[in-house]
Amino acid sequence: MPRVVVKPEVCIGCHLCEVWCVVAHSRSKNILKAFLHETPRPVPRVVVEENLPFTLPVHCRHCSEPSCVEACISGALYRDPLTGRVEHDAGRCVGCYSCVMACPYGAVVIDEVNRKVARCDLCKEMGEPACVKQCPNRALVYQDSFTS
Repeated sequence: MPRVVVKPEVCIGCHLCEVWCVVAHSRSKNILKAFLHETPRPVPRVVVEENLPFTLPVHCRHCSEPSCVEACISGALYRDPLTGRVEHDAGRCVGCYSCVMACPYGAVVIDEVNRKVARCDLCKEMGEPACVKQCPNRALVYQDSFTS
């Protein structure tokens, strides 16, 4: 299964992965409308951690044995047997945040407005994740060779 792999040595901390993640998960798919007019604004599913001079985009790694799925009390998180992706059914999420505490990578994001969680879905409707497509330095790569 393809996953997003981070090359931290070339990440410049521009946060464009966060910006384009918001756009990809917006209703309009337009950068200006997504940030200026959509309420509530989508939550970025990738977060750039900064400890200058080092920066690192953090996102769901779609682990082969995801601890977030095990911790989910409502069954909102599950591993798709066909694609291998860890999926999130927001309608079933009760906002207990057990998955946030269970994720060893800190990749599950709290959506404070909706009192639920958000996590990387690899932009499944787009074919290629928006963060990878828009990264100006190619610090994010969508490839098969990644182990969790």
